[in-house]
Amino acid sequence: MLELKELEKRIGYQFRNQALLRRATTHRSFSADHNERLEFLGDSVLGCTIGYELFKMDSHFSEGQLSRVRSNLVREEALDEIAADVGVSDFLLMGEGEVKTGGRTRPSILADAMEAIFGAVFLDGGFAEAQRVILGLYRKILADLPERMGKDPKTQLQEVLQANHLPVPAYRVVSCVGKPNAQTFVSECFIEHFGIRTDGTGSNRRTAEQNAAAAALRVLNERPEAKKLKGVAK
Repeated sequence: MLELKELEKRIGYQFRNQALLRRATTHRSFSADHNERLEFLGDSVLGCTIGYELFKMDSHFSEGQLSRVRSNLVREEALDEIAADVGVSDFLLMGEGEVKTGGRTRPSILADAMEAIFGAVFLDGGFAEAQRVILGLYRKILADLPERMGKDPKTQLQEVLQANHLPVPAYRVVSCVGKPNAQTFVSECFIEHFGIRTDGTGSNRRTAEQNAAAAALRVLNERPEAKKLKGVAK
């Protein structure tokens, strides 16, 4: 385990109350004084910070676009990306059982820890400092924002089907293999109306579903009957 002073260097903030940072990096499997309440607070601070930053960036964004992009930037995948950059797993306190089942590399745990850290900074230094820390850690992601502006495959597929008054796709996990910290998921996307079934793989269920949806979109776009549908690439 690395010292918390190293974590302070990595996030760019020095705590007056070190106990807050200690709690932010404590999983509930380790102690009753864990980070879940800080996670709740940090989620709110993160959403406000990213929402305001997007609002300032481009006055042409519609409310729907702002909501969609904010959702993409504050969800687990983005937070897990930041957690990897920070190396937050090196600082987490968790029970032996959680460690043995791959807790140190589990995206949900790492994402929750980052939110808890944001909450701890907010309590220790106020909103302005939390905002500065968050935007500093999000610098790379925000720089790639044009690449992230597009709708994800699941959203695209759902919107196409709903625009044509068709049932939304059904998803199910086909298989999950590998050790807890290195699993590979295979998920299926089924569009009943067209009889389309596609598979997608990923290191977690969400990624596998997104890849299955992307494959279903490609199949749907190639169908002759798709030319009559609203919202399908012609």
